[in-house]
This record gives sequence, structure tokens and C-alpha cells, in this order.
Amino acid sequence: MRNEFPEFRLGNVLATSFTGTLTERHGDAVERIPTPQRLVDWLAVSGLAVDSCTTAQLELARELRESIHAAATATAVHDALPAAAIEIINDCSIQGRAAAILTPERHRQWRLGSSSCVEDALSVIAADAISVIAGERDGKLALCASPTCQAAFFDTSQSRTRKWCDMNTCGNRQKKARFNANQRKNGTAARTGVN
Repeated sequence: MRNEFPEFRLGNVLATSFTGTLTERHGDAVERIPTPQRLVDWLAVSGLAVDSCTTAQLELARELRESIHAAATATAVHDALPAAAIEIINDCSIQGRAAAILTPERHRQWRLGSSSCVEDALSVIAADAISVIAGERDGKLALCASPTCQAAFFDTSQSRTRKWCDMNTCGNRQKKARFNANQRKNGTAARTGVN
């Protein structure tokens, strides 16, 4: 990985993990794929290795990412799906030539039509988004409870009540904020003699 860039937040669901390449959307946004090479890096760690990426392909990837985010957010809050987002997701899905293959270890992997074709990788991500948004998988789309994040994530917890897109980032940040607020409150109460 490239040390000068923020770390990737990788999840178990390809489509929502991809939307996580832009974080803190309602705060100081963090772009985790700022360059074509960084998209190549993300695709590689996500099992969709490509040889190269152009600036135009990076822009297409970001357009798909934002379309998935818009559709996933609409699904999570039970709104109508944005027509423009549906069109982009569908267009990306049908443009690629990727195929699922089975490994001897009983894992599914993706074989892209061309080793350097970002569009093939994007078609896999779009197809994953379609599966999640259409409700074909066991789980539900939800939004992160962090006011600066509000990322769409796929909740597969048993109770379907997960609050954070990632407990190690958003969840811990919120717990720390609550702890610090309680410490300030308790510190003020202790200094004034109020319990």
C-alpha cells in the first residue's frame, strides 16, 4: 500500500466497502482513491486486480461509487431510488466481462475479461450493489450513526441493529466522545461538590 494515502476501510460487502473509499461525507471528507493508482490498489485488495487505470476510469469509478451510495442511502431510509443512480449502476453492470470462478478451497473469485480492464472490475461492484439493494441477501442496508460519516453499510448482525459502519473508527470515535463528555461533566460536578 502507498503510505502517503489514508488506509482503506474494507468490509465484507464489496459494494458498501467501495462506497467507503470516500469517508466522513458530512464532515471533512476523506478521499481514499485520489489517484488512478490508488484505485488499482483498492481493486487489488478487493480481489479485482487490474494492471492500470486511467483518469477517465477513475472518474467512472467515482461516479459508480456515488451512485451506489445514493441508492444504498435511499434504500436504508426507505426512499425512492434515484433514477440517475440506477442508470449508472446498471450501465456499469452490463459493461463488464467478468466471470465468477470457484477455487479448490471453495471460494468464489472473479476473473476479469481483461487484466487491465477497470470496467470489468466495476461491473462486479455494480452487480454486487444490485444484489444488496434488491434485497437478495440476508441483511439490511443501514446508515452509520456518526453525524459526520452516515455511510451506508450492510448490516448482517443477528438483530439487524448495528449502528456504525465500522466499530474501529466511527464506533470508537463516538464512544470516546461520550466518555470525554462524561469526564468533563463528572469533573465539573466534582469541582462544584455536586454528585
